Amino acid sequence: MSRTPIVMLTSLGALVAMFWLLSSDNPNGGRPTLPTSSDAADTEIMMYCAASNRSVVEAIRTRYEQETGRRVSIQYGPSQTLLSQLQVARTGDLYLPADDSFLELAAAEELVEEVLPLAAMNCVIVVAKGNPHGIDSLDDLFAEDLRVVQANPDAAAVARVTRKLLTESGQWDQLDASTEAYRTTVNDVANDVLVGAADAGIVYDAVLYPYPDLEAIRVPELAAGRSQISVGVTSFSEQPAAALHFARYLSAKDRGLEEYRRQGFETSTGDAWQDTPELTVYAGSMLRPAIEETIQQFETREGVLVSRTYNGCGILVAQMQAGQHPDAYFACDVEFMTQVGHLFPDPMTVSTNQLVILVPKGNPRQLASLRDLAQPDLRVGIGHEKQCAMGWLTQQTLDESGMKTEIMANVTVQTPTGDMLVNQLRTGSLDAAVAYLSNAAGSGEFLDAVQIQGIPCSTATQPWAVAEESRFPQLANRLFRSICSAESQEIFSAEGFGWQLQPFAVKESGL
Repeated sequence: MSRTPIVMLTSLGALVAMFWLLSSDNPNGGRPTLPTSSDAADTEIMMYCAASNRSVVEAIRTRYEQETGRRVSIQYGPSQTLLSQLQVARTGDLYLPADDSFLELAAAEELVEEVLPLAAMNCVIVVAKGNPHGIDSLDDLFAEDLRVVQANPDAAAVARVTRKLLTESGQWDQLDASTEAYRTTVNDVANDVLVGAADAGIVYDAVLYPYPDLEAIRVPELAAGRSQISVGVTSFSEQPAAALHFARYLSAKDRGLEEYRRQGFETSTGDAWQDTPELTVYAGSMLRPAIEETIQQFETREGVLVSRTYNGCGILVAQMQAGQHPDAYFACDVEFMTQVGHLFPDPMTVSTNQLVILVPKGNPRQLASLRDLAQPDLRVGIGHEKQCAMGWLTQQTLDESGMKTEIMANVTVQTPTGDMLVNQLRTGSLDAAVAYLSNAAGSGEFLDAVQIQGIPCSTATQPWAVAEESRFPQLANRLFRSICSAESQEIFSAEGFGWQLQPFAVKESGL
């Protein structure tokens, strides 16, 4: 931005905030519009799934289809083989490999979008029940008379993890030399030991759930062999809402994760299951132009509802302190996150916004600084100190300027949102207003902005956080990732915000 006192706003973008919409209600006048899918029951999604997850996923699919009436087609196989199919065919809706490293490869090639965490499993030695060969260490697999099989490390996740781990420890070459055969999948390894075609193999512990005649031997050398399991939605899915519906079911703590736990997996913290979840979001009014389009797109892609309440942060904080707790909160300034820090443990700083002096086009009173707001007969508007972050920040700025008493004598109105001040400027009710630069976005034809120079506290910082008690923390985190997308950042910039995403720690004071 230019360092000259008066900055023209014609380049701030064309997303005009309609003032009559600026209330504490949802932008749709109440409940958000429900995404509809009249043919959901006739839609069949396709998932590529690692063979190691077959037993658990089949049980989940059966329950899902019975409960929802929707259909899921699943192709099982080695994780790398399935990834290659995604790369070549570019079809399908979901990809569930046995290790997140495959999803990282898929994401690097822009094959997947959303990733939902599910569970974890660990590398173990599999032997027949009773451990007839007395295997209790990795070295025992090197005996000449022991028949050892493994999955193919170039295709299956368990062998890939094993090879990486033992290459680092210098033991892979010896295990490779002792391996009698490599099988296609981890299930093939378990089956070989089950029928006596092999004496031992390396598998994931959770794979052994449907094999009561086999047992797992945990050895120190494989203790670090752990795979995180997640499911990814493909970037080329033609029915992402349907795909995400099943992905949410898979990752729900009271649906899919129940079965993962029952079959011996270590599970992540999932959301509660709801056919069409409704996520509640509180956000400062000045953030509405920056996030509303992104939220609408998120609702459509996920097939969910996002009930958002925009208002002055002082009002929102009062509502939360009175017991109304949203799933997520996007505050206009750090101070108003700190006041409810006990509800939101891990805020993240997202953006910044500058306080400016807004004046009618051409700046008829020739205002160039805060000091000029003390001119005789000047009608000045500011934010309400108790109702919004903008008002609180304005008071701090006026204190810092040393002109608070003189300027406050000219203040004729204090509002809970900056857009109300802009509206009064445009109707001629005010000669100047102290508001955010973003409040004037889209009004460059009518307003100019005068920078407030030399006062650091005139910058507001906007943190986002998910409530500790939210029923849908994973869904809220996916919305946050959408807000952090490159497309969303462009909207923030066009609306006059600066981008500043970094961890933010809530101060102990004020909790």
